[in-house]
Amino acid sequence: MTFKPVYIIDGARTPFLKARNAPGPFSASELAVQTSRSLLLRQSFNASELDEVIVGCASPSADETNIGRVVGLRIGTGYHVPAWTVMRNCASGMQALDSALTNIQNGRSHLVLACGTDALSHAPILFSDKMVHWLSQWNAAQSTGQKIKALRNFRPAYLAPVIGLLKGLKDPVIGISMGQTAENLAWKFGITRQEMDAYSARSHQRTIEAQNRKQFDEITPIIDAQGNLYTDDDGVRRDSTPDKLAKLKAVFDRPSGNITAGNSSQVSDGAAVLILASEEAVQKWGLQPIGKITDCQWAALDPAQMGLGPVHACIPLLQRNGLRLQDPDLWEINEAFAAQVLGCIRAFASEEYCQEHFNTPAWGTLDQEKLNVDGGAIAIGHPVGASGARIVLHLLHALRVRNLHKGVATICIGGGQGGAMLIETMKDEP
Repeated sequence: MTFKPVYIIDGARTPFLKARNAPGPFSASELAVQTSRSLLLRQSFNASELDEVIVGCASPSADETNIGRVVGLRIGTGYHVPAWTVMRNCASGMQALDSALTNIQNGRSHLVLACGTDALSHAPILFSDKMVHWLSQWNAAQSTGQKIKALRNFRPAYLAPVIGLLKGLKDPVIGISMGQTAENLAWKFGITRQEMDAYSARSHQRTIEAQNRKQFDEITPIIDAQGNLYTDDDGVRRDSTPDKLAKLKAVFDRPSGNITAGNSSQVSDGAAVLILASEEAVQKWGLQPIGKITDCQWAALDPAQMGLGPVHACIPLLQRNGLRLQDPDLWEINEAFAAQVLGCIRAFASEEYCQEHFNTPAWGTLDQEKLNVDGGAIAIGHPVGASGARIVLHLLHALRVRNLHKGVATICIGGGQGGAMLIETMKDEP
């Protein structure tokens, strides 16, 4: 089946700002709005000419329930442009792109703004269930006697806060945290703490080198309400080395685990926005595409092994497009955890794993010189809803600056899923 081509016209993202134990300066919608406005200012069309706005967000604020509509109205689409929100955990931003892709291929839309955003520093602090039940009893109390009885039933322990972010990072089906799933992969494939820390230090180093070369030109500065300017990802550690990372204690499987804050992705705030268009829209507005989306694939697996989602999404994607593991020029695998990325590399190379899950021989060894060439979420950050869009956008920029053509962006998804997107630069087309 032949689909209509879907072009990437342009894209931008915010700096990714590390969460620092307090709400950051921007909400998820503010991040998306500032980035979208900067992006739209350099286009030949107005926001009101968009056919729709699609926003991926995993943790919108209570007053941003349909954050897509909030973003659409604030960037000036007018009332007539529909806007909606998608949520697929870590791949929400990639899902926004895929939803735009599908609607353009079906002819329902021609010009779409697709975005991923999250402000994880604004994740709520919640009351415990016991406190909520007590408050319900207190509010139901009518007489003085009933209120006194309710007060007697109160326990100070009810006030213990529930951290919303930590609650969200625990799988409700299997009852373990995302970090524990990474520990599972480390055990399954014999990945050592030294390998994880070496990979993490390299992620920081590659990001620093890319910053020095001005390779993150997709970043657009943002300004907070106090007039402070943010221009760069602020979680990168220039002093990160394997020796320093080795001193950090395990977080998820104490005391004997290997997953630490240093070899995990950073909790952060950020947004990434892309404009997708049909061939008709390209001609109508005189647009100059920078790339195109060739294909997309979603997959599912055991939630306890969720970090291997990229393998399960990429193998069908490669098979359908007649590609081998070494054929894409560059790869982006979102760095949820160092063990998770290394686990994917081991799974691709494992005869046993590939035979069991895909009925194929091992796919071979993924060339790490092609992988996350400018670092990844361990150094840059992982605003959950934004990362799927960020890796697609940066992959396209990384291909273009190196005069390369084809790449795969892929991401693991909490709950046991994976997503992958095959993109190309405009090598042979105007």
